Amino acid sequence: MFSSARTTRARCARIFLYTAAIQLLAPSLDARAEAVPVRVVQTSAGWQLQRGGRPYFVKGAGGDGGREVLARSGGNSIRTWGADQTTLGTLDEAQRLGLTVTLGIWLGHKEHGFDYRDASAVRRQLEEARKTVRKFKDHPALLLWGLGNEAEMHGNDGPEFWRALEELAQMVHEVDPAHPVLTVVAEIGGGKLEKLRRYCPDLDVIGINTYGGGPSLAERYPAGNDERPYLITEFGPPGTWETETDSIGAVPEPTSTEKAKAYRATYEKSVLGAPGRCLGSYAFAWGTKIEGTATWNGMFLPDGTRLAAVDALAQLWSGAAPAHPVPELKKISLEGTAEGAAGAELHASVDAIESQGGPLSFAWTLSKELADLGEQGVGAPPPLVFPRAIVKNGGPQVAVKLPSESGLYRLSCTVRDRHGGAALGILSIRVRGKASRFQAPEAKLPLVIYPPPDRGEAYSATGWMGDVGAIALDFHSKDQPHAGSTCLRVDFRGTTGWGGVVWQSPANDWGTSPGGFDLSDATRLTFWARGAKGGESVTFGFGLIGIDKRYHDSGTGKSEVTLGKQWKQYQIDLAGRDLSCIKSGFYWTLQAAKQPLTFYLDDVRYR
Repeated sequence: MFSSARTTRARCARIFLYTAAIQLLAPSLDARAEAVPVRVVQTSAGWQLQRGGRPYFVKGAGGDGGREVLARSGGNSIRTWGADQTTLGTLDEAQRLGLTVTLGIWLGHKEHGFDYRDASAVRRQLEEARKTVRKFKDHPALLLWGLGNEAEMHGNDGPEFWRALEELAQMVHEVDPAHPVLTVVAEIGGGKLEKLRRYCPDLDVIGINTYGGGPSLAERYPAGNDERPYLITEFGPPGTWETETDSIGAVPEPTSTEKAKAYRATYEKSVLGAPGRCLGSYAFAWGTKIEGTATWNGMFLPDGTRLAAVDALAQLWSGAAPAHPVPELKKISLEGTAEGAAGAELHASVDAIESQGGPLSFAWTLSKELADLGEQGVGAPPPLVFPRAIVKNGGPQVAVKLPSESGLYRLSCTVRDRHGGAALGILSIRVRGKASRFQAPEAKLPLVIYPPPDRGEAYSATGWMGDVGAIALDFHSKDQPHAGSTCLRVDFRGTTGWGGVVWQSPANDWGTSPGGFDLSDATRLTFWARGAKGGESVTFGFGLIGIDKRYHDSGTGKSEVTLGKQWKQYQIDLAGRDLSCIKSGFYWTLQAAKQPLTFYLDDVRYR
């Protein structure tokens, strides 16, 4: 399943990392909660999962998408990768919706620094797992315990790992005899089934994450000589690590219609196609997820609009076709070559249909390829988007003016119907030649510098200057904030020299890396400030990186002010300035006075 160490790091890094969060578990369950007993039994027809004495076939998904939609679609279960402060809420929601939960217990990975030869670390991990089992074992929505996720990767498959896994399985059975235990491995190559059979007899089920190999898993599994049943714990279209690059060095992404066929193939051949051996499956990712690309694994658009994979699974789960199927994207293509010089115009088109002949809408987007397909995981920033590159939007044909920065780009077309369904197609484009200056993505106004937005900062206060040892920043000061509950307090404790801090994009960069934002639509930079005593002289501004750097600020501006003790709004007029690439979004500098000084900032933004 995995072709290199680089890609395996990505697959493990993308998992929801819950190791430290286990210590933050919510209060214990109500003592009145009653567990529903679950067993793995062998019948005349083969292996069967039974819940409350009745057969139970897992029709599930993993991810952060809407669980109400999952239940309405005929799904009956969700999977988590670990336990944290949200676990009780997840179990309660599942119970309310008639769903069950395979509850993950995150196990340490070698690439994250965990050493299974360290007996004390292994013991601590086991005790933390014991706390989790004790806390949630009586919840009626609990179905199975899932020990780890691909923790055997990166050479972490020596006897010490498998023995630790067996000890964990024994502990779970001792603490909670009412729920079976599985572990999750990345595919079944490398003799994993043989090692599981040899070292881990107390595991009831083998959980398998499979993508490109999903349709053939049922055929390959018996060769491992493990008689236990399996549960497919992740599946979807072939991953980026399983897909060959094309002539321009890009990894071509299947359309949402093609991805749905991949989900269906795995489900029909290795889930339904292995009766008595497969206990069900969890599709991935039920929601949206940035991994490799912003769209490869998601079964929904970011706004919750469903794609074809949701319809395919709903039909497989319930046996009924959706009343209003999502659009079918038959083809997306470029006219001519997929390469062009900076500033050139390329043309593309999409062929899509609505099953019932209804109207469709089309939206095209050009974005920068993520830097490294193998290293992007959960928490990766979304790709940079270039709205002005789309010459004319809204139809099945589009003209694209290529950006000035060389490299790989992704041209996507989102096709929507009037029933809440969509289709997505992606084309890769390479821009040739080097740019005289990086083409920054357009900022959505107002762009807030402080307080940091909930969805992440555009600029980071990482550029400390001058006597940095004399600078202290408190981003959550409660000293009479201008608005809200906190403000930014700045202390300069030196009595000689100077100091300052600049908000940068990207963080810690002084002109060696591309970044920044196109703020051409902004007319002013505004901020509120006050001094602790009044009379403090401070210079505020933007744009500090000069043209001697490859990636420099396109414009600059500043204002030196003397602060009073009361809050006052200041502004820098942006008229006539080149704001097409601002990397240094905001800064303050000051010369030391004869004594330490303090001032405050709040509500810093471009308008």
